[in-house]
Amino acid sequence: MIGTIILIAVIVIIALVFISYYNSLVKLRNQVKNAWSQIDVQLKRRHDLIPNLIETVKGYMTHERETLDSITKARSQAVQAETVGEKAKAEGELTRTLGKFNLVVENYPDLKANQNFLSLQEELTSTENKISFSRQNYNDQVLFYNNKIQMFPSNIVAGMFRFTEEEFFEIEDEKEKKVPKVSF
Repeated sequence: MIGTIILIAVIVIIALVFISYYNSLVKLRNQVKNAWSQIDVQLKRRHDLIPNLIETVKGYMTHERETLDSITKARSQAVQAETVGEKAKAEGELTRTLGKFNLVVENYPDLKANQNFLSLQEELTSTENKISFSRQNYNDQVLFYNNKIQMFPSNIVAGMFRFTEEEFFEIEDEKEKKVPKVSF
């Protein structure tokens, strides 16, 4: 009789531990998804600002068609990217083309004084800061989640229920790791 009670108690404790680990893994996976959606919101905002910025500068930058076209192309690729790795690569390229754009703008003092341009540029700078913060938050959530999946004993539950590691939003290009200089 006592042996049966002890066996039932052990089974209940093991079940509660498994449930606890499973629920914590689900919670962490959802936090990773939420962090990614925050990046997505900021990237969409960035993508929406770029056409307005290009339209504003078109009249001033008649000789810089190639720069504007490369920004449009990079934006299009960034919008179409689907996986975290693809988005990271496409957004890196978009950041590089925007950096080139900023250098070209230096040659147009009238443009730098245009209020509409300054307003759009401020919005873009603000969005870049939010993207950076969102990337950091996402990577923190991924680190915590991946650690939980890999560490004993939660790795047993993760394996049983097919929890898989998430991909970090990493910068591949060394040039992109440097802080871009934006001056107008």
